[in-house]
Amino acid sequence: MRPICLAGLALLFPFSLASQARDPRALERELLKQLVEINTSDSARHTRDAAEAMARRLIAAGMPAADVQVIETTPGYACLVARYRGNGRARAKPILLMAHLDVVPARREDWSFDPFEFREVEGYYYGRGTSDNKAGAATLVAAFIRYKQEGFVPSRDLVIALTGDEETSSDGIRGLLAQHRDLVDAAYALNTDAGGGDLRDGKPVAFGVQSAEKVYLSFQLEVRNKGGHSSVPEADNAIYRLAAGLGRVSQFSFPVRLNETTRAAFSQGAATQPPALAADMRAVAQTGDSAAARRLSAAAPFYNAQLRTTCVATRLLAGHADNALPQMARATVNCRLLPDDPPDSVEAVLTRVLADSAIHVARVAAPTLSPASPLTPEVMRPIERLVARMWPGAVIVPEMSTGATDGLYARNAGIPVYGVSAVFERIDDIRAHGRDERIGVKAYHDAAQFWYDLIKALAS
Repeated sequence: MRPICLAGLALLFPFSLASQARDPRALERELLKQLVEINTSDSARHTRDAAEAMARRLIAAGMPAADVQVIETTPGYACLVARYRGNGRARAKPILLMAHLDVVPARREDWSFDPFEFREVEGYYYGRGTSDNKAGAATLVAAFIRYKQEGFVPSRDLVIALTGDEETSSDGIRGLLAQHRDLVDAAYALNTDAGGGDLRDGKPVAFGVQSAEKVYLSFQLEVRNKGGHSSVPEADNAIYRLAAGLGRVSQFSFPVRLNETTRAAFSQGAATQPPALAADMRAVAQTGDSAAARRLSAAAPFYNAQLRTTCVATRLLAGHADNALPQMARATVNCRLLPDDPPDSVEAVLTRVLADSAIHVARVAAPTLSPASPLTPEVMRPIERLVARMWPGAVIVPEMSTGATDGLYARNAGIPVYGVSAVFERIDDIRAHGRDERIGVKAYHDAAQFWYDLIKALAS
């Protein structure tokens, strides 16, 4: 769809941001509050309202209206794309800065208060989207406003892309890349919706840099036969055959295979762990030690998911009547592939493990591949310097997400992506998508300062 004209939006903005730009924390808080109180869940479909609100902020701060566009790639879901012009001295493509405006649904009866009412209580900002991912959107908009007020001129263009449906179909980022590639094309992207910091006993211990994501691929397994009367059981039972195959899948593990990201994650992350666990992490990273890999896999499902492709049964359907033999049994097996694991190879392995030609295997949908982004010094060194300055002692740990973000589609389109949310949270209190979602006040403003400094460092 065509971009929405914003030429007159600055005239509609009720106040100047000049004074707030001199108080970054006040600006960051106000932007986050404004976004949280716009219900952008899938059922409400107010992403256009949120996109236009941020567009008005940027135009009021001095950005040309022609460089601030609200775009609907899918009817009802709006994205904001804003380009901060540089002087071109770097002779390089822009840097893309990513966040999303939509949130997962939240019901008033499930929360302690209205989830779309912004609150500050005992050192936390509360409200749906505070951590996922309106803090990221507010952070990026605040940085651009501060740059404009200061007269900062980067050496290359900077582009913000705030998408409208990351929590559902990601049509926003896919549409921007397919239909408006000229607006978002970049040398690389920084994503506020990935990575992040770990707090242990109130102390920053690890700073995650997401440079890879596993690939989502579901299979439908189906067995069919003639069925019959349940009073005359037959050996060829669709449920039993499918269950036997699933049992074999449950006992199978794909081989251990590390990539640049996971090898660095185990090697560097070992410094944050107890001695025995740290020794196994280093052994896996350095030599691929199989005994150490088995112990890590048993220690935590997360480590197992970092070491290999995984496949797990998630849904089951069978039979049509209590007194009839099943004519059909069907299961869904969801696989999360390592970035370089070919889907055809995974399907072949799954078929071999099922070991029954009566179990028909079909892909539910084509996978979207996501090659890992290289840990390039151009990006990593400025991050390392800033982390050392802001959170001394925190270990930088590359991450491979087991889930997915909009970064998946940018990587697939040839744009390396690095997730550096910079928000530090307690390891045992992650509330994104959950009840009483919140973000630490200090954590939020520290992350906003990190982003302000990082973008400047990369574009100076």
